[in-house]
Amino acid sequence: MVHTGTGGAEARGDARNGSGSVELVRAAAIEATACFDALSNDEHTLSQIAEAGGVLAACLAQGGKVITCGNGGSMCDAIHLAEELTGRFRADRRALGAVALSDAGHLSCVGNDLGFDEVFARGVEALGRNGDVLVAFTTSGTSANVVRAVSAARRMGMAAVAVTGRPGTAVEQEASLTIVTPGGRWADRVQELHTLVTHALIEVVEHSLDIQDGSPADRSEW
Repeated sequence: MVHTGTGGAEARGDARNGSGSVELVRAAAIEATACFDALSNDEHTLSQIAEAGGVLAACLAQGGKVITCGNGGSMCDAIHLAEELTGRFRADRRALGAVALSDAGHLSCVGNDLGFDEVFARGVEALGRNGDVLVAFTTSGTSANVVRAVSAARRMGMAAVAVTGRPGTAVEQEASLTIVTPGGRWADRVQELHTLVTHALIEVVEHSLDIQDGSPADRSEW
């Protein structure tokens, strides 16, 4: 009997597609590694991250809070930073004051009534106080609502740390300190580096507050 089915051809096609997918993943990993290597060799950016961590630590030590914002994936970064501060990173410690401007009611209310460009600035005006710190994530550095939030923070006497992927942008002109990651031309590579920035900031904060890595803190000290 002669079999005319195409099962063998389909299997070979699946194998070829799988191999191609593996190469796509490998290429992505290689590209990401190059970006991380570029960051690890960028002394200026590393010093900016360290300085920003010190700014956050000083604010939190004084009983201030960190406000974060961003759009899309950058909002996820903003939420990530805030929850690691209010929750726990590597060591047991007191909760640290932080809030991400991500409440759906606030965003839809302000967006509908005042315009999307105002959603973060309005949140900063409502929750921010002199001595607090805004950390604003924007891969492009040009998001109007993020730039306006940074401007609002500075008017209120807050420090404003911008985390972006491009130099010389509008947010850098407004911020008191800017971290520009060398992430290349794609937003996803930039955001991968911003995750590292987020974790590094928290590590600097915990180190500055004398919280030992992996060791439960003496809660009586807080």
